[in-house]
Amino acid sequence: MANQRLHLKVCGMKFPDNIKRLKEVEPDFMGMIFFSKSPRFVGSELLFTGTSIFPPGAKKVGVFVNAPLWDIVKVVEEYKLEYVQLHGEEFPQYCVELRKKGMKVIKAFQVSNSFDFKKVEAFEGCIDYALFDTKTPNYGGSGEKFDWTLLNSYKLSIPFFLSGGISLEDIDEIEQLDLPKLFGIDVNSRFEVSPGLKDIDKLLALKKRMGKMKKETM
Repeated sequence: MANQRLHLKVCGMKFPDNIKRLKEVEPDFMGMIFFSKSPRFVGSELLFTGTSIFPPGAKKVGVFVNAPLWDIVKVVEEYKLEYVQLHGEEFPQYCVELRKKGMKVIKAFQVSNSFDFKKVEAFEGCIDYALFDTKTPNYGGSGEKFDWTLLNSYKLSIPFFLSGGISLEDIDEIEQLDLPKLFGIDVNSRFEVSPGLKDIDKLLALKKRMGKMKKETM
């Protein structure tokens, strides 16, 4: 991690008052889930509050699973999203079409011990970031980790987020990872009071630890 700042993405935000408090954390990215089967599904409540409650400076990310392209376009316009995060079986060309419409794309990959990183190679030039999450039947949000040593075989040029059950106690280990393309961490369930409701104090402790890590590695 030497000379490299680790970015923070807080995903699964849902409740307006909780989002207002997220401003205290100053994350680099804030994710909202637009997959109706998720317990963190945003629904329409945020549309009535307006986007002024979103943390200033945080890139707004919409999370989708196998959604029709025009459904994504509509949500992007309504919520003024800057990134689309895809968690399904979307093809590279689908990502290209989204980027043609001015969207930046994060493509999630579910990692197990048998995962072949050659699957990611097809997305080079089609996405802005990869995101490596733990393989589950429910497209993420499990709170479970995968074996991070598998990432040592990742040699592509696409920068990536590390996701899957990351907790405050993992930061020291993440600091020691020698992964040149590690861009940021994506946190969710390990920082929750209940699905979609984040523990802001715990997130503040995480941000403080990450700030310390940055100073130590410069």
